[in-house]
Amino acid sequence: MTTTLESRTHAGPQPIPEARNRISLEQSVANTLTMAYRGLLKIKHNPEQLFDVVVQPIIFTLMFTYIFGGAISGDVASYLPIIIPGILVQTVITTSIVTGTQLREDMDKGVFDRFKSLPIARIAPLSGALLADVVRYGIATTITFAVGIAMGYRPGGGVVGVVSAGALVIVCAFSISWIFALMGVLMSKASSVQGISMLILFPLTFMSNAFVPADTMPGWMQAFVNVNPVSHVVTAVRELVNDGHFGVHVVWSLLGAAVIVAIVAPLTVRTYMRKA
Repeated sequence: MTTTLESRTHAGPQPIPEARNRISLEQSVANTLTMAYRGLLKIKHNPEQLFDVVVQPIIFTLMFTYIFGGAISGDVASYLPIIIPGILVQTVITTSIVTGTQLREDMDKGVFDRFKSLPIARIAPLSGALLADVVRYGIATTITFAVGIAMGYRPGGGVVGVVSAGALVIVCAFSISWIFALMGVLMSKASSVQGISMLILFPLTFMSNAFVPADTMPGWMQAFVNVNPVSHVVTAVRELVNDGHFGVHVVWSLLGAAVIVAIVAPLTVRTYMRKA
């Protein structure tokens, strides 16, 4: 009798991993969409989570345009084609930091322990949370363009260029959010995730061509700016928005986003399953 009970006890938890192994791609997508819907419900019940994506684009666009516009381009109107794409990239990428912070908070509350015990795709709790944040990126993108147009900016690339640029930035931000998700899994406090993420991301965004032309910088800084991935994204967005041009920088940006997801997403899932 004791042997039977022990065998049943040990056999009990086994169906969950086996069920996970049998989960199809369609089921994984469905699980991800369900988790994304959960993330949207969190935003609905806590609208203050949208404070940064609503206020930051307005403040940054107005502040940088009127501070640097005259000094760099001679007037505000001439500076808008430079600053709007830069503000867009800077705002949306910075917003992706929240992904890792909220992930760490949910793990501290034990929410992901429940998800881990369910017969669902292992990637679903993570990919669902990141997918829900795409809504935040879309809001930040829309507000940035709206503020720029209200200030007199007229994108030369037309509607197609604006939509393509917005989609490119959202794709890049989604890929980068996997890095912050990994940091959320690895670190023990949400405040640490936010602090270190800002420490890494701010130099990347400000030491780029987002706000000023690279040729106005010292030689050693220009070398960094030219290889900075943020600079490639900013240049790609400028080409799409201002000229409607789909150039090599767009290709590099999409390729970089794909490489990040391919490497970091599996690593994040494995780390999450081991530590969550």
